[in-house]
Amino acid sequence: MENLKAIIESLLLVAAAPLSVDRIQVLLPQADSRGIRAALQRLASEYSERNGGFVIREVAGGYQFRTQPQYREVVKKMLQPSPVRLSRAALETLAIIAYKQPIIRHDIEQIRGVDSGGILRMLLDRKLVRVLGRREIPGRPIIYATTKQFLELFDLKDLRDLPSPKEIEELGRPPRQADGESAS
Repeated sequence: MENLKAIIESLLLVAAAPLSVDRIQVLLPQADSRGIRAALQRLASEYSERNGGFVIREVAGGYQFRTQPQYREVVKKMLQPSPVRLSRAALETLAIIAYKQPIIRHDIEQIRGVDSGGILRMLLDRKLVRVLGRREIPGRPIIYATTKQFLELFDLKDLRDLPSPKEIEELGRPPRQADGESAS
């Protein structure tokens, strides 16, 4: 398809959310998925090599223009968005869902040790968590999972990009002392 790369670049520019290869193919039925992927890779490489203010990143199952990390603070100042504020309890609940999904409320509450109904409603309202359906057990409890918006918010390509429990544990450890250094 002639001008495929330019057309995809235009679509990415106006898209409010990451565009998947499948979505682009629906918009451009005359293009095949291999050609779309190749065009996306060429675009991503070109933007990366030019070292400009933004890049094309694969995030939340699609592709999107993203601000270069080193310019994020200046852009934030200009936009002054209201930051997504999540309480410690909300982050805790979101982490449990992210790592254990699909999961029901009872299992979340067993891990946290407290009622999580209000927090789950807030996470659903903010579209960070979604309902997958109901488990086929007595009471038919709701099954929860994270959303693409969760992946976007935390700049994750997919759930495999979450840090491993070992990496998280290492963040909490004090740095090791080099040989010959004394701890003061």
